[in-house]
Amino acid sequence: MRWKKAPHVVAAAGCAVLLTVTAACGSSDNSGGSSSSSASSSSSSESSSSSSSSADTGSGSATASGSDTASSSAGSVASSGGSGSGSSSAPTSGGGTGGGGEPTRNPNTDGKTINVLMVNNPQMIDLQKLTEANFTAKTGIKVNYTVLPEGDMRDKASLEFKNQSGQYDVATLSNFEIPIYAGNDWMADLTEYAKNDAGFNQADIFPAFTNSLTVDGKLYGEPFYGESSFLMYRKDVLQSKGITLKDTPTWDEVADAAAKVDGAQPGMKGICLRGKPGWGDFGAPLTTVINTFGGTWWDKDWNAQVTAQPFKDAVNFYVNLVKQHGEVSPDQASFPECLNALQQGKVAMWYDATSAAGSLEASDSPVKGKIGYVQAPVKETKASGWLYAWSWAIEKASKNQDAAWQFISWASSSAYENEVGTQLDWARVPAGKRTSLYSNPKYTAAAEAFAPATLTALKNADPTNPGTQPRPTVGIQFVDIPEFTDFGNKVTGTLAANVLAGNGSVDDWANDTQSQAQAIGDTYK
Repeated sequence: MRWKKAPHVVAAAGCAVLLTVTAACGSSDNSGGSSSSSASSSSSSESSSSSSSSADTGSGSATASGSDTASSSAGSVASSGGSGSGSSSAPTSGGGTGGGGEPTRNPNTDGKTINVLMVNNPQMIDLQKLTEANFTAKTGIKVNYTVLPEGDMRDKASLEFKNQSGQYDVATLSNFEIPIYAGNDWMADLTEYAKNDAGFNQADIFPAFTNSLTVDGKLYGEPFYGESSFLMYRKDVLQSKGITLKDTPTWDEVADAAAKVDGAQPGMKGICLRGKPGWGDFGAPLTTVINTFGGTWWDKDWNAQVTAQPFKDAVNFYVNLVKQHGEVSPDQASFPECLNALQQGKVAMWYDATSAAGSLEASDSPVKGKIGYVQAPVKETKASGWLYAWSWAIEKASKNQDAAWQFISWASSSAYENEVGTQLDWARVPAGKRTSLYSNPKYTAAAEAFAPATLTALKNADPTNPGTQPRPTVGIQFVDIPEFTDFGNKVTGTLAANVLAGNGSVDDWANDTQSQAQAIGDTYK
């Protein structure tokens, strides 16, 4: 399927869109909930575990047992308990009921097994730990997890949903893939499930994410957590060098700071920036830098712009910053590696997802209280942070759709947020999706250090206008067309292998990439 126009409409991500978040925008209370350095426990090899084995690693992927067929009465398997507010406005400071009650046992799904494919981010590792006691014990539904690094997970999900083998019932996808997969009829429609599940309370989900996961009026995903991007830095290290960062620093100021703090402590580099090949790895932060430098992959008429000077300036800046003051082995660095580097004192700064803050401020984090948070650095734009939601989707070929919805209803519920807060750490709550969380005093207290910066980033992220010129479709850190995955993976791979490794020039890479980009653009004219 080829999109001639934007495949879906993404609401502008302003405070008004985020459910008129009076409570959220006026208080210091948001996070992308993550765990501590446990993200690194999943290696590059495939990890498969059942809900009872916490974060055990192994080989092979989970296989389904049971054949729960989708019921025509989706609401019959909804989680019960918790009435939900149903309100379309933000809760007051006094709090709200939120959405998502305790999961309960249903005779139609009791004893079933579902297979879940997900990325090895910290929030998902926490989910594994909590599944047996908080979901399986209450519903009778066993969950087999296959946990993979981001690039590997995306590749497996793409093949799985395209082939419709039914091996996985649920997968973590995003507001990039879901509209495309929905257009290909690869996913189950969740509209009636959400509508009939009163305890879930869809109205409590930020509309910006509901809209971005909806295609032609049908809902195909539910967010697990939402995020933008910002700069995280060691306050003590920068202070020791006399450096003060503005609320929205420029990239030139960040580069200057990285040079000054490089070597400030033994083994410490100035900054960590993703360099692992992949459109969602290296490509994500790089594209936000390209945007704010005045570049774009394609102009509004689908003419490739890779060889334009602003684009090349941005790539040269990013690559040189990493080569001169960045982390060791940048071609291996994605989210988990940079998170560990900042926690372990190997870097002084890190530009990445706002969801990292929950890990950095968790009670067992070695840098808790030492990190400062400011907006994504800019050059020619007022803001440059991305907008993203790791979300749950059900493969259309799944024979366990009712049980799969029960899992989603629990994992994306306010009840689960409370379980993370009370059983693990309030800073680790997978946040950024429900308005009700921001009136929870326990959460707002734990998120005080990073909530204001996170909310500002979410408020300012605009997928319809991320740069200095009109775009042919939506997206900040990606271009929302099916071809961008393979294209992005390939060109970031050559950028890492050649330019980042010191074996080639940005000009040569740009010339080669320009022709590939133009070939894609021509198909949309």
